[in-house]
Amino acid sequence: MARALWTGSLSFGLVNVPVQLLSAVRDLDLHFRQLHGSDHVPLETRRICAKEDREVDYAEVGHGYDLDNDKLVILTDEELSAADPRKTRTIDIEAFVDLEEVDPIYFDHPYFLVPAGDTEGTQRAYRLLAEVMDQAGRVALGRFVMRTKEYLVAIRVREGALSLTTLRFADEVRPTKDVAGAKGKPAKAELDGALALIEALSCPWDPTDYEDRYRARLQGVVRRKEKGGEIKAPTQKESAPSPVPDLMAALERTLAEIQGKGSGGDGLEDLSKDELVKRAADAGVEGRSKMTKDELLAALSGD
Repeated sequence: MARALWTGSLSFGLVNVPVQLLSAVRDLDLHFRQLHGSDHVPLETRRICAKEDREVDYAEVGHGYDLDNDKLVILTDEELSAADPRKTRTIDIEAFVDLEEVDPIYFDHPYFLVPAGDTEGTQRAYRLLAEVMDQAGRVALGRFVMRTKEYLVAIRVREGALSLTTLRFADEVRPTKDVAGAKGKPAKAELDGALALIEALSCPWDPTDYEDRYRARLQGVVRRKEKGGEIKAPTQKESAPSPVPDLMAALERTLAEIQGKGSGGDGLEDLSKDELVKRAADAGVEGRSKMTKDELLAALSGD
C-alpha cells in the first residue's frame, strides 16, 4: 500500500470520517541520473549568485515577483507566510453535483481516501458515506489544505472506495474563445461522414488496451544496452506539412479501410490483449509476452 500523504477527517454534515489520502496513480516512467559525459560522474545542482559568483546557502535564498511593469517585488519567507491558508485536518464537503456536469478539463491529480484506522466505528462510517454517495450518483465538492496549499476537490465512489481528485479553478482554464477554429459549422455531408467514421471506430472502453509505447521502447533500449548491444536512432526525414486534403474523399477512404479490415473475418481487433497473447502462443510467435497489443495484431496478421 502507498504511503499516506495526508491524514485527517472527511466532514459530511455532523458525520466525520477519519481518512488518509493515498495517491491513486504510480509513476512508471524511467528516470535517469544526469552524469558528466566524459567520466560518468553524477552532476550536482547548485545555486550560484550571478553577481558574487559564489554558491548561496538555502537559508540566504529570497523571493522576487516580476510585475507587468518590469518591477520586482521582494518578499521574505515571513511575508509569504501571511497568505498561507489556515491549516486544518478536515475535508469539508460543500456541495454535491452530477459528475456529467464537471468538465474533465478541471480534473487534476487523483487520490484514494481510505479509512484511517481499523476500528468498527471508522469502517462503518466510511462504508455508509461510500454507499450513500454511490446510490445518490453525485460527486461531492469540498476543500482541504495539504502542506501549504488549499485545494478544491471532487470526491466520488470508485468500485466501493472513495476517490478524491484535485480540481483546477475556473480562472486556470483558458477560454475557448481564444482557440483558433473553435467557431463555425462544417458542411452537413462532411459532418455525416465524420460521424460515420466515429461510429465505425467506437468500442467499449478498456484501459488495458492502451499501453505506453514510448516507455516500452525505452525499456527495450536499456535492456539492449545492458547486454552490450548497439543502439542506433532511426533516421527521420523532415517532411513539409501535408496540404489540407479533400475532407470528403479522406473520410470516405478512411471509412472504407476500416470497414475492409472489419470484414476480413479474423476479428483480431475486437480481441483483448490476453486473447491475442493466447492466439500468438498457438501460432508460435516469439516474444509475445513483451509485445504491445498493436505489435501482437501485426504479428498475427502477418503485416
